[in-house]
Amino acid sequence: MHTVHAVMAVKHIDRAKSRLAGVLSSEQRAQLVLAMFTDTVVAATAVPELLSLTVVTPDRLVAARARELGAHVIAEPAAGDDPLNTALAAGAADLRDRHGPTPLLALQADLPALRASELADVLTVAVGARSVVIDHTGTGTAALLVRDSAAPLSPRFGADSARAHRDSGAVSLSGYWPGLRCDVDTPEDLHLVRALGVGECTTSTLREFGFSSHRSDPVRTVC
Repeated sequence: MHTVHAVMAVKHIDRAKSRLAGVLSSEQRAQLVLAMFTDTVVAATAVPELLSLTVVTPDRLVAARARELGAHVIAEPAAGDDPLNTALAAGAADLRDRHGPTPLLALQADLPALRASELADVLTVAVGARSVVIDHTGTGTAALLVRDSAAPLSPRFGADSARAHRDSGAVSLSGYWPGLRCDVDTPEDLHLVRALGVGECTTSTLREFGFSSHRSDPVRTVC
């Protein structure tokens, strides 16, 4: 059985998703970020092979929601020009301090169309030491998996992260995982995940905003 411990990083939700400013207010964007995070966590933690989730965040609402969902939370460390990767590396180090040497999964926190079956399939097919799931744009990273229990996570999320992770030795995984590959940064991304069907919390939030969204396999929520 290919078990892993996962880590996510979420910044202050009132500073997130600026590229959605044309369709959502700052308050709506913050609400959507929390909803998408919730649905991502619910889907990910439904995978039996995922043994724990550590969330790195400076945001009290994200921290509270993460704890409600059973995740371990640590504060975002001080960082310079690369806060996301610094946070993920800190989460991975904290995780191994608590659990010992173990495989690691770094997962984006804005995957509202993620199905647990998609992530379970990734954990089944990823047999190499270092693997990456490239996002729907072909340039970003949805997930980074390190099977070597002693190897560092060495995250390289950010601009052109797919290339950066491949250059670091990660093998790009092929598979039909549309929900896993669709993080949300732009109005076009939001339209795409709505077409795929999002989790219950995001569905409820979008309905409040006047959007319609449907999902064929609803999951539990704490919204």
